[in-house]
Amino acid sequence: MGILLRFVLLLLLAMLIVRAFWRVLAGVVDGVSQPKAPRSGPPDRGVQMVRDPVCGTFLPPESAITLTDRGAVRYFCSEKCRDAYKART
Repeated sequence: MGILLRFVLLLLLAMLIVRAFWRVLAGVVDGVSQPKAPRSGPPDRGVQMVRDPVCGTFLPPESAITLTDRGAVRYFCSEKCRDAYKART
């Protein structure tokens, strides 16, 4: 009985190890074969952030909505904030 139980446990362990190996291998293959999606997280270090003058949100300039006001460029997080700024001035 003890030998059979040991055999079954070793077989289960071997199956888990093989499954883990194939899952890791499949993840590596998927990561290499699929093109990287655009990153939607925080910007890289060293990117100068701009501040929305209406709501105070900080955002990278390349994703901001801009408005030139009396020669100065203003940056906004949304069209709603830009329109609110236009209404105030």
